[in-house]
Amino acid sequence: MTISNCETKFNCTGIAIVASLILGIIAAFLQITAVLTIPPVLFAGVVIIALVYLAVTLIAISLTQTSTACRTLCSVLSVLLFGILGSVLFAVILLIIDVAATSVIGSILVGLLVFSFSLILLTTACLIKCIARCDD
Repeated sequence: MTISNCETKFNCTGIAIVASLILGIIAAFLQITAVLTIPPVLFAGVVIIALVYLAVTLIAISLTQTSTACRTLCSVLSVLLFGILGSVLFAVILLIIDVAATSVIGSILVGLLVFSFSLILLTTACLIKCIARCDD
């Protein structure tokens, strides 16, 4: 049983979720200790990148819909869409509110944003792997 196969129980998306969760916790800890300060322009950049990912994903899926089984892509796409929508949501919330460097709520929101954004990046690798039908 390979870990990266698209049809196993703990597949590439499972690894992406765990890695993103670890990155989100680290980012929240660094934000609460004021080691990491994120400028508001980064939040706008995350919104733009997430919306571009959404457009590219929709185009890519519409082009490969006939050649790839839907069952294989559904789990990867649901995690990818969760990451995209989460990134847009948390970035917009962080743009609206003023985040203090040591604010607990701000740190939680930054951690959730980093979790969602890293989930986009890692799940995109899983999506490419599933579309290319790589089993190893």
